[in-house]
Amino acid sequence: MVTEIAEKTHRQPRLSTALSRELGEELRRIRRRARMGSAETADALGWSLGKLSKLETGSRGTSPGEIGALLGRLGTVPPTRDRILAIAGDPDTGSFMRLHGPIADTLVALALHERMARAITGYEPFTVPSLAQTEDYARALTGDRAIAAARIARQEALHTLNRPDIVLYIHEPALRGAVGRPAVMRDQMLRLAMMCETTRVTPRLVPMDVPFDQSVVRHGALLTFAEPIKPLAYAETDTATVFHEAPQVVAHFEAKMRRLDALAMTPAQSRATFTRWADVYDQAA
Repeated sequence: MVTEIAEKTHRQPRLSTALSRELGEELRRIRRRARMGSAETADALGWSLGKLSKLETGSRGTSPGEIGALLGRLGTVPPTRDRILAIAGDPDTGSFMRLHGPIADTLVALALHERMARAITGYEPFTVPSLAQTEDYARALTGDRAIAAARIARQEALHTLNRPDIVLYIHEPALRGAVGRPAVMRDQMLRLAMMCETTRVTPRLVPMDVPFDQSVVRHGALLTFAEPIKPLAYAETDTATVFHEAPQVVAHFEAKMRRLDALAMTPAQSRATFTRWADVYDQAA
C-alpha cells in the first residue's frame, strides 16, 4: 500500500501533445458554446472537475465512449460530433493534417498554438506572411472580405501582454509581385517598414540575389513554447495544413530557419528596402 502511494506521488504528469491540446480546445469551445460551466458538466457526467480540466488542456486522454458522452451532454450536432470523434481517433504519430477552405487562419490547432507560443518564426517565398498583412492586402490577395477579416482577427489575438516574439522571413519576389492596387502595396510596404522598429514582430527580407538555397523554395513556420511543451512546425497547402512535432521533422524546420537567418538582411536593411518599395508604389498610386 505504501509503495502504491509513493508511486502515485512521484508519477510524472502526462505531457500534452499538439493533437491532445487541439482536442481539448475543441471540447472546451463546444462546452462554452453550450453555456455549461466546468463544474456543471463534470457533475452531469459523474466526473471529477480535475478530469474535465485536464481533458480540456490536453494533459490527459479518455476513451471515445466518454468523449461521445461528453458531446452528447453538451448537445453537439452530428456533424460536429463526428468531426471531434475523428480527431479523438487520430493516432498520435507526431504529425497530423487538417483540411480547410481557402485559408488556414480559422483552424483551432493553429490559433491555439499561436496564442501559446513564446516565439513564432515563419517564411513566405511569394507573398507577405499572413501575420504581417494589412487588411486591404489580405482582401486583394484572397478576394474575400470575410477571409481578410479572419486574418486580421488572427493577428489581433496575438496582441496580448504575453504575445510571442515573431520573426517573419520574406523573399524579395513578394515585394515585386503587386497584389491589388499600387496604394495597397504602398500601405503594405509601409507597415512592414514600421514593424522593423518593433521588438515583437520583425519582418526580415531575403534578397533575390542570394545564391540558390533549398531553404527559400518552400514556406513554413516553427513555433516554440515554454518547457516542457515541444516545438511545433507546420506547412500549409491550398486545402490543408500539416502540423509536425516529431523531433526529426522539427529539426529540419529549425535548420531551415537558421539558414534563412543567415541569408536575410538585418532589420535595418530590411526596413530601408521596404521603405524604398513603398516609394515606388506611392509614385504609381
